[in-house]
Amino acid sequence: MYKYFFKRFIDLILSSIGIIILIPFWLIIAIAIVIDNPGPILFKQKRVGKNKKLFMIWKFRSMKMSTPNNIPTHMLNNPEQYITKVGKFLRKTSLDELPQIFNIFTGKMSVIGPRPALWNQGDLIAERDKYGANDFRPGLTGWAQINGRDELPIPIKAQFDGEYVKKISFRFDLNCFIVTIKSVIKRDGVVEGGTGSKANIEPAKEFANK
Repeated sequence: MYKYFFKRFIDLILSSIGIIILIPFWLIIAIAIVIDNPGPILFKQKRVGKNKKLFMIWKFRSMKMSTPNNIPTHMLNNPEQYITKVGKFLRKTSLDELPQIFNIFTGKMSVIGPRPALWNQGDLIAERDKYGANDFRPGLTGWAQINGRDELPIPIKAQFDGEYVKKISFRFDLNCFIVTIKSVIKRDGVVEGGTGSKANIEPAKEFANK
């Protein structure tokens, strides 16, 4: 019942409250982005959603207007050179992800779930197919995120996503949410221009042996 009804209901309530409460932050961040590097405030990118249907994910723009189009950050040569000063702060604090609250509100995403793959990440999409992880709404954060984020090799990331969809429950989602906050504060797992660098993977302590 939770997986197919209450989860979406909670997403709708939380996203509605978030949109209203965060209005002052939207304005402050928007002004800072434009002052730092004039251009669009938001950045949109094609991602893979539930049942592999494509949708446009929203983020605060953290890259310079001179950045090459349609190239993932980890594939850029020296990606740091393209990140704005404000963008660097937004990425480290994960504030660039805030506009995805609107993706959650419209039903394209969930608060907790596998992070949405890029439309051209065929290797990750194929790995997730093995575990049925593409059959659920992608999340703002998730089990794989709090177990390594950018540092996870794709096969391991997909395994964590598969484990999540098998164990979806209110308690599991709540714990993922709490651990995410801790990870954001400690800035764990953020690797600009790289992915799959974490060799030794251990589940977060809160979920060990569950």
